[in-house]
Amino acid sequence: MKTTLEELLAFRAVVDSGSITAAADQLGQTVSGISRALSRLEKKLATTLLRRTTRRLELTEEGQGFLARTRSILDAMDEAEEELAARRQAPAGLLRVNAASPFMLHAIVPRLPEFSRLYPKIQLELNTDELNVDLLEQRTDIAIRIGPLRDSTLHARPLCSSRLRVLASPAYLQAHGRPRRVADLAQHALIGNSQLPSLNQWPLRGPQGDSYAAALQFSASSGETMRQLALAGMGVVCLADFMTETDRANGSLVPVLVRSTVEVRQPVNAVYYRNTALSSRITAFLDFMAARLAEP
Repeated sequence: MKTTLEELLAFRAVVDSGSITAAADQLGQTVSGISRALSRLEKKLATTLLRRTTRRLELTEEGQGFLARTRSILDAMDEAEEELAARRQAPAGLLRVNAASPFMLHAIVPRLPEFSRLYPKIQLELNTDELNVDLLEQRTDIAIRIGPLRDSTLHARPLCSSRLRVLASPAYLQAHGRPRRVADLAQHALIGNSQLPSLNQWPLRGPQGDSYAAALQFSASSGETMRQLALAGMGVVCLADFMTETDRANGSLVPVLVRSTVEVRQPVNAVYYRNTALSSRITAFLDFMAARLAEP
């Protein structure tokens, strides 16, 4: 059986205070409780640590050696608790964040200068992956996932939602004409996702309901590649607002089939494992991103 923290604390308190009674007062325990803790410790170690006389307690040679180790252990624990307390006040340490490249580039990276000014002691490791990663295998603290969550073993915090729109560049529309009805898309080059077929169901109202199955001429595994294809005038694309906000503002991409578009929003969640209380650096990042992404 292993030695417990309670037993080590009792042993140190008895030595420092000079008696079991004084140690009990110091630790807020009963005299019998301290005495039992010492007895258990000596039994586990199979040695006598203290010689008890009617007048005083005296360390044995073995007790002197064990006391030095006990002090080192308890001092290290005190330092660890103080360090954690300090981190709660000023979050610090390495934070690994994983997200699909479009979200990393368009939603996270632009907000990091402010985050780093607020939390200069947090080191960020940013990794991108177009598919869901295994948080434990990749040693990831936080993963940003877009769309419905499927892994029930993870804890999730909603960050925002992002609307889907059908878009094209002015150059493409000038060359090929603007689709006026959903059925007109059959005559256009459509850009979609090669890895996630569900993303090729566009939120367009038509004869078959509120979803349009896009027949693709160009496909890519990354939403950012799809965006670049659309900007290059290669076709019509369906993308989330978070990656096209600037493009729509400056006119590089313009919405098409607006009246036929159904308002569909993709949920954006931060997911993480949590067996104990979250570290302050994870909490700081989640609070910051949730507040900034919720801004209009």
